[in-house]
Amino acid sequence: MTTSNPNFTDAEYEARIARTRDEMDRRGLDLIIISDPSNMSWISGYDGWSFYVHQAVLLPMEGPPVWWGRSMDGFGAVRTVFMQDHDQTIVGYDDTYVQNPQKHPMEALAILIYERGWHEARIGVEMDNYYYSARAHHVLTEHLHAASFEDATGLVNWQRSVKSDSEILYMRRAARIVEAMHDRIFEVAEPGMKKNELVAEIVRQGVLGADGHWGDYPAIVPLTPSGMDATAPHLTWDDRTLRKGESNFFEIAGAHRRYHCPQSRTLFFGTPPVHYQEAEKAVVEAMEAGLEQARPGNRCEDVANAFNATLNRLGFEKDSRCGYSIGLSYPPDWGERTMSFRRGDMTEMKPNMVFHFMPALWLDDGGLEITEAIRITDTGCECLCETPRKIFVK
Repeated sequence: MTTSNPNFTDAEYEARIARTRDEMDRRGLDLIIISDPSNMSWISGYDGWSFYVHQAVLLPMEGPPVWWGRSMDGFGAVRTVFMQDHDQTIVGYDDTYVQNPQKHPMEALAILIYERGWHEARIGVEMDNYYYSARAHHVLTEHLHAASFEDATGLVNWQRSVKSDSEILYMRRAARIVEAMHDRIFEVAEPGMKKNELVAEIVRQGVLGADGHWGDYPAIVPLTPSGMDATAPHLTWDDRTLRKGESNFFEIAGAHRRYHCPQSRTLFFGTPPVHYQEAEKAVVEAMEAGLEQARPGNRCEDVANAFNATLNRLGFEKDSRCGYSIGLSYPPDWGERTMSFRRGDMTEMKPNMVFHFMPALWLDDGGLEITEAIRITDTGCECLCETPRKIFVK
């Protein structure tokens, strides 16, 4: 995305900032340092593959957000953030800080915080985040003795929970893309085909997009195990060939303007054994029970409890969560790391929340994944994709 083709209006970014500041005020925070690239993008519009170095968006209680990062990436910030007055809202550190054991970028961030008068502030940082390291926190706190630091993990993530109409539009486009990806799998996959060749087709279709809308890179690579590898949830691919008598599941996502629509389906070459047919029936019936509970006013655990009760009655068990919130994301995860469909999650579902309902089963001799991306509506829920809910047999 570039400023010549922005993802959202300035008014939408301002509404997001106001929502976030309300929560900051409730927690007594003067400033938050946002290092999760998904949260950075949601607040500022920044979009670049620069998260392998330290970067952040600083949000004070007054004034515009400030993008901070490697100087060369400041040019990408100019092209993507919604903020104006770039001399004040885009600040870069020099390249001698990059991956240098003798110095650390957080030293430069501490200088910026001093210069902006925030050095005695109550500062929120995303402690449990992939991109905010232990050393980063140590260096920052060592240089800002007068400031107090609070854990603000998830503060911005939770503000993203209810999607705007524009966000839903992008997720619908991503849904069309993942449908096309599954169609391509069924079209070209054959016993004897090398798995890496099939994955190349999946990736190509994902980038080509669907219905005239381009495909972005997903936050997770295609998860495509076959046979005994499919007894595990998160394996990728190699050059082994597809085989008759084996299950192959494909956990993939369409992505458009960083918004994701994940969906999984299972492909079996030959006639699925009876226990696969029974598992398919149980999962589909249990999903229907869960979807009945996915409506505003209900709790996330209501979906999980209905799903698991039906699954258990039909002779199967799942000991992991069966869903989670989704939306805008960057590697390594397309989840929002907030709500989950599992017992004990009492989060109330609201219209325009979106979830990956992910009731996968990993059996003794393979895996079965049939999943749906769902949007909570005013009265219930809708599945964003129309891919048939079954094991595909070829």
